[in-house]
Amino acid sequence: MAFIQIIDYRTDRPDDVDQVLTDWINATTGIRTARRTRVCRDRHDPTHYMEIIEFDSVEDAAINSNLPQTQATHEAFVPLCTDGPRFIDLDVLRDEQL
Repeated sequence: MAFIQIIDYRTDRPDDVDQVLTDWINATTGIRTARRTRVCRDRHDPTHYMEIIEFDSVEDAAINSNLPQTQATHEAFVPLCTDGPRFIDLDVLRDEQL
């Protein structure tokens, strides 16, 4: 079953957060199990962001989470947040292209 994780956070350093994500993408090429990421900003609160990460399964998410590169990224990311991060874990029950 497909799995999505949402990382909900606030930051006043979005460029630094973006660089942390870019560094993680580069460091995990060929080993990560994440299939897609989308970073979104709240139109009504420019400090509020959500990253939506897609996986083929919850097992793949666990593998990805346990990568040393993911752990290092988390340690670099948290100090950049003014609130959060909060993690929301979702099983995908229905997925249709509309």
